[in-house]
Amino acid sequence: MDMDRGSSDSTSPPDTDSALKRRVHGMLKLYYGLNEEGKRVEQAESLDPCDINGPHFDPEVYLNKLRKECSLAELMDQENCMVKQIRSLDSDMQTLVYENYNKFISATDTIRKMKNDFKKMEDEMDCLSTNMAAITEFSACISGTLQGQHAQISKLSGVHTLLRKLQFLFELPARLNKCLELQAYTQAVNSHRRARCVLQMYCHMPSFRGIQDDCQAIMEQLAQHLRQKFRDGGTSAKELSECVELLLQLDEPAEELCDKFLCHAQTRLEADLQGLEEELRVSTATDVAGEFIDRGCNEFVSNLCLVIASYQELFINRPQEGELASKNIPQMANGKLHTFVDSLAGRYFSLVERRIQEEKGVGDNSLLVRALDRFHRRLQAVSKLLPGSAVPSQGTEIVVQAARERIRQYLCALQSFYLDSLTDVRQALAAPRLTVGGAGAVELLTSLSNSILNQIKTVLASVHLFTAKDITFSNKPYFKGEFCSQGVREGLVVSFIKFICQSSRQFCESAGDRGGSTPPALLLLLSRLCQDYETSTISYILTLTDEQFLVQHHSPVTAVTALCAEAREAAQKLLNHYVKVQGLIISQMLRKSVETRDWVNTIEPRNVRAVMKRVVEDTTSIDVQVGLLYEEGVRKAHSSDSSKRTFSVYSSSRQQMRYTPSYTPSAPMDTNLLSNIHKLFSERIDIFSPVEFNKVSVLTGIIKISLKTFLECVRLRTFGRYGLQQIQVDCHYLQLYLWRFVSDENLVHFLLDEIVGSAAHRCLDPSPMEQSVIEVICERG
Repeated sequence: MDMDRGSSDSTSPPDTDSALKRRVHGMLKLYYGLNEEGKRVEQAESLDPCDINGPHFDPEVYLNKLRKECSLAELMDQENCMVKQIRSLDSDMQTLVYENYNKFISATDTIRKMKNDFKKMEDEMDCLSTNMAAITEFSACISGTLQGQHAQISKLSGVHTLLRKLQFLFELPARLNKCLELQAYTQAVNSHRRARCVLQMYCHMPSFRGIQDDCQAIMEQLAQHLRQKFRDGGTSAKELSECVELLLQLDEPAEELCDKFLCHAQTRLEADLQGLEEELRVSTATDVAGEFIDRGCNEFVSNLCLVIASYQELFINRPQEGELASKNIPQMANGKLHTFVDSLAGRYFSLVERRIQEEKGVGDNSLLVRALDRFHRRLQAVSKLLPGSAVPSQGTEIVVQAARERIRQYLCALQSFYLDSLTDVRQALAAPRLTVGGAGAVELLTSLSNSILNQIKTVLASVHLFTAKDITFSNKPYFKGEFCSQGVREGLVVSFIKFICQSSRQFCESAGDRGGSTPPALLLLLSRLCQDYETSTISYILTLTDEQFLVQHHSPVTAVTALCAEAREAAQKLLNHYVKVQGLIISQMLRKSVETRDWVNTIEPRNVRAVMKRVVEDTTSIDVQVGLLYEEGVRKAHSSDSSKRTFSVYSSSRQQMRYTPSYTPSAPMDTNLLSNIHKLFSERIDIFSPVEFNKVSVLTGIIKISLKTFLECVRLRTFGRYGLQQIQVDCHYLQLYLWRFVSDENLVHFLLDEIVGSAAHRCLDPSPMEQSVIEVICERG
């Protein structure tokens, strides 16, 4: 039964087998008193006779205890539990015996085999001991036999060695010639080095002297071959390196070798520079600076890097041993290399700077930026090859200068574009009125503003290539700070905005009696443009620049408010000048109409003079022109009889009519006195005061200038009866139309009163025309 259970256990799952083995091993360790690591654990022996696992277990005492303490059911359960434990232990012991049976058999076979092997090894050791004893005896016999001839043998051995050295010395010239024929230069130099000390030591002997002279002649010839090979550059870098090594071992001056190498390299590099100079000399305006920079990088800079690497391998990085270590060749060679590189790089940088300065086009900026990026990368390679060289920093400065020059060119391009745009606007304004009237001024302003803004955006996009993430030099501190703030923001955007304001103000500096050569409409349009810049455009452009270039305001920059104030100042000056120019144009017509007429002998007026109609027409045209660009403005409330206002001879001092009901020639002084007293208490009119940015203020300023000129011209003339009446008709006609253009109609009434009053004071026969007749003439006119 136990066998059957054992066989069934062998077919149980692997997890069950492993658990069973662990339990069996644990029981064995417990039986033998071992812990988990297999070490014996000392345990205190139990003295309890009822401890079934203790050494003092007493079955009778244990049974008596169970009978006393347990009931019948508990006794039966205890019996069943013991039976199960006994069977389980029997099964475990049987399984353990079966598992270890094969191991016991294998251990028995191994022990039997070891007995046979050790026996064979003992026989071999006995044989070896016998042989060693024989060898020892034979060696002692030889030593005893040769003991008397040992000194003689040592002497003969020394003589043999000396003869071999002498033979080497006598055969050295032939050996060197053979190496020279086979071009085995390294072997020849090594052979000569081995014998050089001996030949120098015994050079006082004729035979050795001859050998030394022959060897020196051969080595001189060998040195000539090496020098020629060095000048030719060798067939490979390895051969050139061997050539330099051999020349140094032949006591060739290291400084002279460095100079020869650099001289030979300079010839090739100067050829590259001459090619660049020739290209620079024959370059045209259509050539791109990027192509020139690429050629310099691919030819000159690449060849320079190869020269540096070869030179360092030959003279600087080579391990210095023996006599060469004391000459400190690397330090000397490194100094010469720095001087050589700085000299040629300086010439190359001057060519690059000249070519960049000749770059005038502002088209595709990416070619130049990419070329400068490759230029910068190549110079970083020089920095890695030649630490401490000033070439990389000089190259970075050239890139910085190129960026600055590019900004300057773009600024000039923007300025030129703005001036060309103004020329186009002037040509459009010079076209017939039908093409400029209506919404033409608004379209011109919108077109000009949009074209300038689009051009600025295009330029910023082109300049932004200098700070692209894939451009190596964009990570330099200059391009992260000064280039963005002082270069792009201040040098380009702010400078261009200031240029717009300054160039606009210059149109106000060429004013003459006729208003200069600037069209008044252009002054008005530029005034509106500057005002738009002050209100919104400047803030938008600078915000766009700061966001696009991540401008850090570490250094002082122009504030937006300062630029806006400058734009407002320009707009104000332009608008004031526009008012002045338009006022002078109308004033010129009025002046000519007054100065070219004989006011004493004129005929009785029958209609309004044509110049007055022209004044009203021009004022109406100006009103339309200004209204397209500026808001209406605020007017004072008009009186109900604004268009019915009449002008008497003394209407300028209406209060005096109470005291002088009729004009008498005998009292002109009293009339002048009352008029002057009235002026003292009337509101002062500032003719050339600054105007506001609205249509009413602009028209008010123009009409004030025009009527003031009319007044001053009247004061300089002498009038007859009909001349005075003509002035009355003209002023009434002007009053009918001009009052609606100004902010305060009383201003027009006052100036027209002054004009009629001045004409009356200058009249030889002041007989005014009836008001009804004046109204009929004006209505008919």
